[in-house]
Amino acid sequence: SENGTGCVRPSSSEFPEGFFTPQERKDGGIVIYFLIILYMFLAVSIVCDDYFLPSLEIISECLGLSQDVAGATFMAAGSSAPELVTAFLGVFVTKGDIGVSTILGSAIYNLLGISAACGLFSSVVSRLSCWPLFRDCLAYTISVAAVLVMISDNRIYWYESASLLLIYGCYILVLCFDIKINQYLMKKFSPCCTCFTKAMEGNAEQQPLVGWREESRPLICQQSRTDSGIFQDELDYSQLSTSLHGLDEISEDHPSVFTMPEADMKRIIWVLSLPIITLLYLTIPDCRRQFWRNWFMVTFLISAAWISAITYVLVWMITIAGETLGIPESVMGLTLLAAGTSVPDTVASVLVARKGNGDMAMSNIVGSNVFDMLCLGIPWFIKTAFINTSGPIEVNSSGLTYTAISLICSVVFISLAVHLNGWKIDKKLGAICLVLYLIFTILSILYELGIIGNNPTRVCGN
Repeated sequence: SENGTGCVRPSSSEFPEGFFTPQERKDGGIVIYFLIILYMFLAVSIVCDDYFLPSLEIISECLGLSQDVAGATFMAAGSSAPELVTAFLGVFVTKGDIGVSTILGSAIYNLLGISAACGLFSSVVSRLSCWPLFRDCLAYTISVAAVLVMISDNRIYWYESASLLLIYGCYILVLCFDIKINQYLMKKFSPCCTCFTKAMEGNAEQQPLVGWREESRPLICQQSRTDSGIFQDELDYSQLSTSLHGLDEISEDHPSVFTMPEADMKRIIWVLSLPIITLLYLTIPDCRRQFWRNWFMVTFLISAAWISAITYVLVWMITIAGETLGIPESVMGLTLLAAGTSVPDTVASVLVARKGNGDMAMSNIVGSNVFDMLCLGIPWFIKTAFINTSGPIEVNSSGLTYTAISLICSVVFISLAVHLNGWKIDKKLGAICLVLYLIFTILSILYELGIIGNNPTRVCGN
């Protein structure tokens, strides 16, 4: 019946009831929700900075991953865990299209909004490589095009969802042979495309992978795009061995999370965040310390689980706050909810961009979106192939087609913006991406509201 009326469920139906009545929220209880939202932002930043990114650093060292491959795989999967949870909820619990709308809506924010944040909030100009951005954008364009074809008839069949899994499998296969493919392309196109060489020269001067190393510590030699993937160069290998030995020696001296900062403002924030710091300390092994160093995969998995839990609370609070303020559901899904589920991607990308790791930041941005397509494919395939084999999954929102087309356009625009900006992330690129994000968001909202289209959506029961 809901499909026939063209209505969508309210976002608040996906979450438990709030601890205030609607009238109590309007009388001032909404302030509590905003305080919780701010505290969840703080919690996500602590998890990413103290546990998630350090574990990603060690994973990259052990597997010999370059920055962009690490960003497109482990970093993208960990920071996109909330989208995976949302997709499963939408398919198996609420049986609506919240998973599709939230993921497609957050994808535009990921591409343009996070790129804007990386440029505007980073004081370091990061150089970008041609191949990682081209590779990830091509994979994402193919994924979005596949989703666009699937939802064109408002039905998802098992073979369609299986194609999404196949696309992601091919993407991972390309990443496994990333260095060899890059070397081949460089030999083939370097005479007519000088950005390969320029980007590599710029990357060779960048800072370490993540922000938990101090400047005084020995640095692991940056892996260039011409490396084999496991630092085969003799000089690089010796420097790697020396650096790892130095890390083992200094890991015990890493300052405790309970060490009070010296700056007054940081002390205030530290005191306010002490409850979450204590909780995380008791539940996540700190792989920055020698004793827990070999537990880096446990750190990665638990921190990803914490990111999902914190993001769930964050989106829950944002949903109730938006409902209290009278923000339309279609606007909520494309703005506040989309940005809320992408908070981990934003925090992680900005943190690495501030350290000069542009390739890792951009690969996380685009790679997260490719992983999000997998997030749609897994629950769709499980339900259509094993649980409900009698019929396809129904997709309700009429604005999804427009959103999917907007995603393809946004990929083209972000690629052109990076190219015209000289393959670097700076404040100029951040301002351009911010303007593009606002344009795409406004157009999407106008379409969802039926102002520039003939298919307005409304909330069921209204």
